[in-house]
Amino acid sequence: MSFRSEANALQQQLVNWRRDLHMHPELGFQEERTAGLVARHLTDLGYRVYTGIAKTGVIAVLQGTRPGPTAMLRFDMDALPIQEETTVAYASQNPGVMHACGHDAHVAIGLGTAVLLQRHRAEWPGSVKLVFQPAEEGMNGAAAMVDARALDDYGPRPDVAFGLHVWNRSPLGQAGLTTGPMMAASDSWTLEVRGHGGHGAIPHQTVDPIVVAAQIIGAIQTIVSRNVDPQKTAVVTVGTIHGGTAFNIIPDQVALTGTIRTFDAAEREKILNRLEKLCQGVAAAMGAEAKLKVEMLTPAVVNDQAATGLMRQVAQSVLGPENVFADFRTMGSEDMAYFLREVPGTYMFLGSANSERGLDYPHHNARFDIDEDVLSLGVAILTETAVRFLNRAQ
Repeated sequence: MSFRSEANALQQQLVNWRRDLHMHPELGFQEERTAGLVARHLTDLGYRVYTGIAKTGVIAVLQGTRPGPTAMLRFDMDALPIQEETTVAYASQNPGVMHACGHDAHVAIGLGTAVLLQRHRAEWPGSVKLVFQPAEEGMNGAAAMVDARALDDYGPRPDVAFGLHVWNRSPLGQAGLTTGPMMAASDSWTLEVRGHGGHGAIPHQTVDPIVVAAQIIGAIQTIVSRNVDPQKTAVVTVGTIHGGTAFNIIPDQVALTGTIRTFDAAEREKILNRLEKLCQGVAAAMGAEAKLKVEMLTPAVVNDQAATGLMRQVAQSVLGPENVFADFRTMGSEDMAYFLREVPGTYMFLGSANSERGLDYPHHNARFDIDEDVLSLGVAILTETAVRFLNRAQ
């Protein structure tokens, strides 16, 4: 069964939803308007709707005409603290807030998928569980929903979980999904280097934390190049460095922040161990002190083999086999990982860029926009994936 033509027929409605959401973006855990729109639409379709989960999350459950498994489809809703710089008629009306990552498209795809699943309810067994999640952008809304027992207490526990992300690094009509680790685990770290400040003209009476920090930054660059297996992938990045108040004053301390990205848990532990030893060792050798704190943000997104195989088959039927890539990874992170730690499933990237129309700015850019034809493609793929799973699992 193919849902491509029916999804195409919904295209104008999908565009209307997406543009309305784009005009009214909301930050993580503040998605009140978005959640209200979602809840009203799904209630009108006959779904059993639960609201206020992890503050603003929405779950909608629809049962088929006979018993069977449960397929979960996940859609994130939050925007970013970015001032939009596009000139489109549907630009953000909320100053300093913008859908610069495509979550407005995800919600529209979710609403359209709900329409087709309800329309074809007699053709699939079991249940579908649509999860509209708040606060993906660095706030771990998925973890909050798992902690709020979203998987267990609002309708049946899912047997599989599917999701997708529009992707402006790939042209419209292409897709990528990979079995196993696909998106990296993400850690943030902060480092305080404490020395002994003084006059910039009398450095021998000080312990200069800026110089110590510079040595530490240089040493950090050796972690991936000399401690990580060359056949594996990892990133250690210094993102900020702050210290000092004037050109002729050596400060008492310097603060650094950064990120670590890994696919492999063992490599992650190795990197954390080396980072701690390098920071402490370099600081001690130069007469300073170092205090390192690491916070895990998300685990790696790990795709289940069977679920990935199914979704790949569906994507190939919708997009053509030549447009679906199996070896597709990114060091970006996604809190879909928390759902996939609990339920086997898969996550796919769906190309949304159109360079001929200037719709190829990267995610999190103030001029980000997508080719909206991706909306009907997403609806067709997710609907068919869910229906195929429910019928195969019988």
